[in-house]
Amino acid sequence: MRKSKVNQKLKAGKPVQMCSLGHFNPPYIRHASHCGFDCIWLDTEHRAMEAREIQSLMAFFHLFDIDCMLRPPTLEPTLLYRYLEDGATGLMIPFVSTPEKARMLVDAVRFPPLGNRGMDSAGLDNAFNPWDAADYAEQANQETFLVVQIETPEAVENIDQIAAVEGVDGLFIGPADLSLRLRHSTTSLTMETAIERVAEAAAKHGKAWGQPVTDKQHLQDLSQKGAQLLPYGNEFGVLKEMLEKNAQDFSALGTPSPS
Repeated sequence: MRKSKVNQKLKAGKPVQMCSLGHFNPPYIRHASHCGFDCIWLDTEHRAMEAREIQSLMAFFHLFDIDCMLRPPTLEPTLLYRYLEDGATGLMIPFVSTPEKARMLVDAVRFPPLGNRGMDSAGLDNAFNPWDAADYAEQANQETFLVVQIETPEAVENIDQIAAVEGVDGLFIGPADLSLRLRHSTTSLTMETAIERVAEAAAKHGKAWGQPVTDKQHLQDLSQKGAQLLPYGNEFGVLKEMLEKNAQDFSALGTPSPS
């Protein structure tokens, strides 16, 4: 089974070099790997992709030896672990606000003794080789990861219990959703305090944590606070920067003089 670069970085206490993708774009996967990224966060919660498109992308992740952290649009257990069978290295699940939900997710995507994932060793994750499955379950538990998103005031209040759930590897703050819900709640909790609580719970229970990165200074600040899951850059930013630059180059041509 392919070794997870994310898990290797987390065990070494190093930040994971991660970027994001939301569309069917195999060249992006190649170039991210070529630039030294460990992982791509593939978003299928807010971006529409057919199952066969996701399966096809997984082949490119394996071809170019880069982890895929997939955010799924479902909590249905058989679909969740099918993403892992299809080749995703890890899953990031949105809106995990209680330890009960975290345990339910562990039960869905981890093999015994951690969970109750269904067994099938004929997927891309095992090189389509069901005849070589002696250590499949143990390797799958070791080489995949589960990240839960902290996006509500309730999740922050329950963060110590969520972080304590065995089988959860990371806590990921969703700043847009969390800040929106904080503005419409009666809690005195602030984003700054929420981040501190997540970081403290992660350190206490030996879990990774992180959130999306906005710029170089933000990357450095989060890393100094102990964050390891740090998605920085996506195809939207690449396209925007390229098109803005090209448009400026056209503007620099000025108005051609009539011949």
